[in-house]
Amino acid sequence: MAPDPLGPPDPEESPGSAETPLSRETPLPSEPSLSRQLEADSLGDLVLAIDHVGIAVPDLDTAVAFYTATFGLVERHRENNAEQGVAEAMLAPASGADTDTRLQLLAPLTSESTIARFIDRSGPGLQQLAYRVENIDQASRVLRGKGVRLLYDAAKHGTNDSMINFVHPKDTGGVLIELVQAARSAGTG
Repeated sequence: MAPDPLGPPDPEESPGSAETPLSRETPLPSEPSLSRQLEADSLGDLVLAIDHVGIAVPDLDTAVAFYTATFGLVERHRENNAEQGVAEAMLAPASGADTDTRLQLLAPLTSESTIARFIDRSGPGLQQLAYRVENIDQASRVLRGKGVRLLYDAAKHGTNDSMINFVHPKDTGGVLIELVQAARSAGTG
């Protein structure tokens, strides 16, 4: 069974399981040690931008109508991702560029999907923060080298033919982090 990216997967089943370098109980590294750590094997050159913020919603059409009418956002992309069990829409400001940060609305395709379980457990709301990376395979290697667990052994297909993986939320202070490599540069790793 695939790990649940919306809840803490069983560390025994998570690929790359290791001692957790960061948890809710573990303080973040001090600034001097953090800057030294960033110099070696850093993601600094691989992280291009915050790609999107994901929000779990029970009904995609209702959520899209709310965000477009209330905030003036424009729907830029919509698809069903059967592998992930979600119907999703990407929204952006009307004046925004194609590379700007997006709002991703995620609705369950089935009552057994990961998003449905998330909504049942936590209610609708903020589900994940996604970083756009230049090379997802290289970013994954760097993170694993730092003892950070990823939910998948290899990247999976995401929105609009991108490649994605998730960082275990127990390693990021409870935040589900998604890594996204845009389709235009997919396969470069």
